[in-house]
Amino acid sequence: MLSSTEENYLKAIYNISERESGSVTTNNIAQVMQTKAASVTDMIKKLADKELVDYAKYRGVSLTEKGRGLATQLIRKHRLWETFLVDKLGFDWDEVHELAEELEHIRSDELINRLDQFLGQPKFDPHGDPIPNASGRFTIRQQTQLSDLKPGEKGEVVAVHHHDDALLRHLAEIGIELKTNLEVLELHAYDQSIQVRLGTGKVLQINPGLAQKLFIRRSN
Repeated sequence: MLSSTEENYLKAIYNISERESGSVTTNNIAQVMQTKAASVTDMIKKLADKELVDYAKYRGVSLTEKGRGLATQLIRKHRLWETFLVDKLGFDWDEVHELAEELEHIRSDELINRLDQFLGQPKFDPHGDPIPNASGRFTIRQQTQLSDLKPGEKGEVVAVHHHDDALLRHLAEIGIELKTNLEVLELHAYDQSIQVRLGTGKVLQINPGLAQKLFIRRSN
C-alpha cells in the first residue's frame, strides 16, 4: 500500500510527462511538489524499488506500466470527486481542487465505482478534463486552443487548461464557463490578443496567455 505522498508523486510525474511529452526531471517534480530536489531523489528511489518508476541519472524519470496504472486511477478518483462536489453539492469549479486532493486517497475501489455509477459515468470533469474509466481509458474529443481560431470561427468552451483557482474565478467574472459559446471577431497583430463575442452578446478582449488555456470545440 502506498502512502498519500507516494501517490502524489506518481500523479505529479504523470501530469508532467503528459505536459512535457517525455521523461521528467527531478527539478520538474520538485517544482510541482514544492520541495527540494534531494527529497525528490529519495522518493524516486523508493518508487523505483517498488517498480513504479524507471529512473536513470541525467536521463530523468518515467512511470512503469504499473506506476502509470496507479496514477491513472488517482486521476480518475480526483476528477470523479470534483464532479460530485460541483454537480451534487453545489461547489463552484474554483473550490473543488483541494478537496478532491484529499478525497482521491480514499482506498475503496467499490466506493469509487459506485460514485461513478451515481454520477452517470461522466466522461469529463467540471474543468473539461477527461475522466478515465475503470480500465484507465480516456475519452478523446476534437478540441483546439482558442488561440488557434481565426476571425469568423465559432465554438464552445469545453475545457480549461492549467485551471488554478484564480484563473477559474477570473473566467467566471468575465462570463466564461464550460459550454459558453463564442465567436472570434478579430485578431490583433500588435499584442496577439483576440476579440471574441460570447453567446450572451458580450464582447471581450482575450490576452494570448488566456487564449492558450481555453479549449474550444469548433461549431463551424
